[in-house]
Amino acid sequence: MSSLQHRPIKVLLVESDEDYAAEVRDSLSGGKAAGLEIEVASELSQALARLSQGGVDAILLALDLADSRGMVTFDRAFALAPDFPIIVLTGEPDEEAAVAALQGGAQDYLVKSEVTPGMLVRAVRHAIERHRLFSALRSLSLIDDLTGLYNRRGFADLGEQYLKLARRSGRGVTMVYLDLDRFKTINDSLGHHVGDRALLKVADILRATFRRSDIIARLGGDEFGVLALEAADESSDLLVQRLRERVVDFNRSSPEPYQLSVSIGMARHDDDLRVRLDDLVAEADSAMYREKHGKRAAALRER
Repeated sequence: MSSLQHRPIKVLLVESDEDYAAEVRDSLSGGKAAGLEIEVASELSQALARLSQGGVDAILLALDLADSRGMVTFDRAFALAPDFPIIVLTGEPDEEAAVAALQGGAQDYLVKSEVTPGMLVRAVRHAIERHRLFSALRSLSLIDDLTGLYNRRGFADLGEQYLKLARRSGRGVTMVYLDLDRFKTINDSLGHHVGDRALLKVADILRATFRRSDIIARLGGDEFGVLALEAADESSDLLVQRLRERVVDFNRSSPEPYQLSVSIGMARHDDDLRVRLDDLVAEADSAMYREKHGKRAAALRER
């Protein structure tokens, strides 16, 4: 908490009920002394836009908003803003929803009528501390050391959360599986340090292609995976096309002593959202190998 001891803790209250939002702000009118500053967003979309700007330490999230209702509100917030500790606020006690929220990643679950200013201040401070500790522990086991992407374990853990969100929101989900062609040749002919640079370039291309909220991972030595929720303004095919174009752009302008070549497989589901993550990965992996096999067959024909 040392970085927060010298400035107020900035809390984003996401609440459509203007009266309750005003009540919270009034009850924490001594928030300066308590070390809290409250900012209000009346809709989830507004809150997510605000969070993208940074400068927020914790989120107080009501589940029933003008543009989102129920546990899907938390699922969307957690999936799209995983770097912020979230305290769920609800109008009525609901043990089942409380357990689901805490298991899903919420730091606390409070009933509005039972919350006092002192309780709220303590809940926010504890949530920030728990989130920081949890993030540090997760990063030790879920992040790939070389690329900074998620590793296979991180992909599996967060991917399940993503599929849960897809089911609740009714949105389609796309799995992209990517393999770096001739990676062994790069390592053997140019050295492992150059091979590592090639993997880092692929990671950079994936970050530039997909949204920050998508799950991007290094699944193996030269294999990568992306799990993406479909947005209204882009299709799965468009995402893959954009990925291929970025690889071409890299090869045109890069001073590296190699050309990147990738094989890509894709699996998309919007009609059966009960699909398992392992099945999505296997389907995309098979599609990727079909493309790789086709390249090899074409190369042999040209000889």
